[in-house]
Amino acid sequence: MNDVSISTDGFVVDAGIIGNAFGIPAADVPARMRAGDITSRCETGVDDDAGRWRLTFYFGGRALRLVVDEAGTILSRSTFPSHPPTTGPIDLSTLTDKS
Repeated sequence: MNDVSISTDGFVVDAGIIGNAFGIPAADVPARMRAGDITSRCETGVDDDAGRWRLTFYFGGRALRLVVDEAGTILSRSTFPSHPPTTGPIDLSTLTDKS
């Protein structure tokens, strides 16, 4: 069995992978996800990356990024400092150069 399974409902990632990345017990991962302590984002590959997905999990100022293929095989894995993505509308005027 792969560490990531894919269905019409989405992706299921083994809690041990997420827990190891963030230094928490795998048994705690589902509850922390339900509570919103661990959040995630899924991006679908296009063009040369078609058939791949980037799954990013956020927790405690860190991120875990997995790139998986159509079979659920993890092609790459990385962790790095990060903040959870902002939700809701983004005020694009704050991103322009004011000089």
